[in-house]
Amino acid sequence: MSLRVLTWHVHGSYLQYLSAVPVTWLLPVRPDKQQGYGGRGATFHWPDNVVEVPADDVPSWVNGVDVVLTQSRHNWEVDRHELLGPLARDLPRVHIEHDPPRHWPNAALHPVQDPTARLVHVTPFNALMWDSGITPSTVVEHGVDVPQLPWTGEHDRGITVVNNLWSRGRRLGPDLFEEFAGQVPLDLAGMGGERWPSWLGDVRLAELHRLLPSYRFFFNPIRYTSLGLAVCEAMALGLPVLGLATTEMATAVQNGVNGYVETRPDRLVAHARRLLEDPVEAAELSAGAVTTARERFGHQRFVQDWSDVLHRAAASTSDGVSSSSPGSGSGASSSFT
Repeated sequence: MSLRVLTWHVHGSYLQYLSAVPVTWLLPVRPDKQQGYGGRGATFHWPDNVVEVPADDVPSWVNGVDVVLTQSRHNWEVDRHELLGPLARDLPRVHIEHDPPRHWPNAALHPVQDPTARLVHVTPFNALMWDSGITPSTVVEHGVDVPQLPWTGEHDRGITVVNNLWSRGRRLGPDLFEEFAGQVPLDLAGMGGERWPSWLGDVRLAELHRLLPSYRFFFNPIRYTSLGLAVCEAMALGLPVLGLATTEMATAVQNGVNGYVETRPDRLVAHARRLLEDPVEAAELSAGAVTTARERFGHQRFVQDWSDVLHRAAASTSDGVSSSSPGSGSGASSSFT
């Protein structure tokens, strides 16, 4: 019998990939569909193991819940207590940290401070910058699953995929996007991009995967956030990646191998112009991007690592320590005690 894991719909793309882990995912839903209570949603094709549960009915399901997986600070501090009451402290619990610290990272104690919980960072950079404190922590790197489509790079353009680029602050790099796109032909996909002349719309994931391989390169303007799934998907589809040499991007993209990362935007513009003029170099970088994605962001590894984490949490002893080992795939590292 598979584990039953209660979680929230916080990051749709991540949850889509997580749903491949062979457990039953229970998603609480509310009529207003706010703050993670939107359930399955219409943007993705969900497998049958993702089950919606009315939030008011969650208490009657508690005896069948094996693990509570929170995915935001609000989930951890408010939602689980509202839904589960005192049992929120008794059920095995895992928290996903999707982002690096927003403020001064050298003094960033993670808000999840619980020696009987498990804290999972989605990138090694996140784990480096957060002080996990008394909470056992590990890293499970992204894993993506894209169709096996050949990269053609036939469009002499680049593409950026970011949701709500202009409403999320300087951290997401809207100024860098505009500066770059003023010098290089660049399309934008994602919610909230109506102001951009070459906005493609909020493209559904399956359609986006079919569209991406025709672009010469992928440009990521984000200054400071976790490594985006869109970057990993673009690499898996063979797009050379251009972006900033910050956060996990500095290790995922290697100059001259699968793309270019710089701290000077003018150098990124120069790389982009060269790739538009030189499809041979772009093709070489494309092959490198596919190799990197296969070796580092494989979906089977991701599924296995998460399966290990969840089963270990469910098997924890009363003091929160289990004798079994955490995920051992290439994307998992651990400081679990």
